[in-house]
Amino acid sequence: MSGLISWHTVTTLWVVWLLYWVVSAWGVRRNERGESYGQRLTTSLLLAVGVLLIFARSSALSVLDRRFVLDSLTIKTAALVLIVAGLGISVWARRHIGQFWSARVMLKENHQLIQSGPYARVRHPIYSGILLALIGTALFVGEWRAPLGVLIFFAGHWWKALREEALLAGQFGASYEEYRRRTGSLLPRF
Repeated sequence: MSGLISWHTVTTLWVVWLLYWVVSAWGVRRNERGESYGQRLTTSLLLAVGVLLIFARSSALSVLDRRFVLDSLTIKTAALVLIVAGLGISVWARRHIGQFWSARVMLKENHQLIQSGPYARVRHPIYSGILLALIGTALFVGEWRAPLGVLIFFAGHWWKALREEALLAGQFGASYEEYRRRTGSLLPRF
């Protein structure tokens, strides 16, 4: 069993997910308006630093390479479950947002407010899924650099989510405010 749960397994899951993400980007609607280049660059840098800390084999600071959890099959199994669940949630959300998806904070031509699937309960389920998968990856890595990377990545997505909400509120007005009241940002509102 331990041979099935290796770093290779984790990276393969992420590579397959990334390939799906690239292929599913074909056929999205044309961009209408959105964030500035500077905002996109800042977000991209935060996300890149987070990913590097999580996926690098070691950091420049040895204190960050110390373990925060045991290197055990139980922890690696739990981590793998979180990774698969998180990537699955993000794909489910990506399929529901369909041709209105964008890697950038952007409104598409004839943009619609998606409220089906995971969007019925959560405004940013793609981010929720990715963060859950990154938490699982950090747990799998087990070194302090990984949760630090998750926090930095979270900060980048949080800032991006705030910009998305402002753009959508400007586009959809009262209907977006009602949607915001009944849904959670990253977790469902019950």
